[in-house]
Amino acid sequence: MATTRIEKDSLGELELPGDVLFGINTARSLQNFPISGRTIASFPEYVDAFVTIKEAAALANHEIGCLPADKADAIQAACREIRSGRYNAHLVVDMLEGSGGTSTNMNFNEVIANVAAKMSGREISDYSFVHPNDHVNLGQSTNDVMPSAMKLAIYRAMSTPLQTLRQLANSFGKRREEYASLFRLGRTCLQDAQPMTLGQALGGYEAVVRRHLAQLETLRASLLAIPLGATAIGTGFGSRPGYKDAVFRHLGELFDAPVDGSGNPFDGLQNLDTCARLSGELRNTANTLWKVANDFVILSSGPAGGLAEITLPSVQAGSSIMPGKVNPVIPMAVQQAAFAITGNDATVALGCQQGLLEINHFEPVVCDRLLDSIRLLAAAADIFARRCVDGLVANEDVSLKHLLASSALATALVPELGYAQVSSIVRSSLSQQRCFLDVAVEKGLLQRDEVLDVLKRSVDGGGSSSSKGSKEENGVSSS
Repeated sequence: MATTRIEKDSLGELELPGDVLFGINTARSLQNFPISGRTIASFPEYVDAFVTIKEAAALANHEIGCLPADKADAIQAACREIRSGRYNAHLVVDMLEGSGGTSTNMNFNEVIANVAAKMSGREISDYSFVHPNDHVNLGQSTNDVMPSAMKLAIYRAMSTPLQTLRQLANSFGKRREEYASLFRLGRTCLQDAQPMTLGQALGGYEAVVRRHLAQLETLRASLLAIPLGATAIGTGFGSRPGYKDAVFRHLGELFDAPVDGSGNPFDGLQNLDTCARLSGELRNTANTLWKVANDFVILSSGPAGGLAEITLPSVQAGSSIMPGKVNPVIPMAVQQAAFAITGNDATVALGCQQGLLEINHFEPVVCDRLLDSIRLLAAAADIFARRCVDGLVANEDVSLKHLLASSALATALVPELGYAQVSSIVRSSLSQQRCFLDVAVEKGLLQRDEVLDVLKRSVDGGGSSSSKGSKEENGVSSS
């Protein structure tokens, strides 16, 4: 029969399973917030950030003489055990808990204290050696730890989408070079427009991904300014002199990044505009991938009844009833991720604007949705590059056929013949349902053997397909 234990707080008593490493505050949150089904352990970066802050606080409090060495050492050892993921099953508070982060903070405090108790040979819930509030939470408030931890977690999580977006840009770059001279029909409003190369189109995709990459890298760096040490409302009340300088010094060493305090601690507690800006750019980036994925769906449509100018990798059967059908499943998955990220951004915007007075108590949902968007974008960029762009094949004959059958060459004749006369030729080709090129040749305005020269001149006149300039302007490496 499983053992149980009793813990007390100001609200009364609760019976807890004897083997869980959380305490009464966490247990009450399980009763109050069974909402999303995602625990705080769902995001490893979040766990890492929280326990790193707790470890830095213990070291700082010992340095300034507020915490004995044995207690500081025990807290540090417990934090390192928890960081390894060994105790994730005890980090059980829902990501959407409604206490503004207090339940989350106390879940970490209680598990750290109980791990320290176990490691010292004491019973679970024996807080005589290391207490969740008096020692683990010393010099801190949920109000400064929560926004600090979430920003560091988001900073750490952002390394993955930056990597996969760079991979995607490089994939577009390779295809740009491969198809630099493959002529195709450029389209505007889904209507025939002008000649171009497939390399130029792919170069545009490459350039915009690199631009988003540069923006995200800049916004990521801004997350390293955190309000740790501000305690409950920004005054630092409840921490001892020297604590703030010491905790940032230790945190910088543990986190291995140049973490710094918010310029104004009151601003740091009240406002989440940094998170809102990052969320907006995650949405912008996802929307760009959405647009490119949509282009791929159109360009690969068919193969008999659509454009079929590119062939995407066949990664799975497309139908349970239509034999041989292959669908653009990777672009469609990318689009769905973008839909979800767009919804997340709306939630983040609402959460960021709803702070009241000295703190924002909707940090849990902002953190949850941002980490979800980061995870979605990273995965979408990864599969788009590996499972789609890397295996893309251009259908050169189809592309050239569409180009030569269109009036796209008409623009090249405008300087010599004038817009009105060329428009007349276009109308004639349409009314006669004949190829523009045939009509132009018949009128003696163009020779068939001149077509490729005309195409090259018209395409080269629009600039190269390389995105080198964009990369240099943004300072983003293509490696």
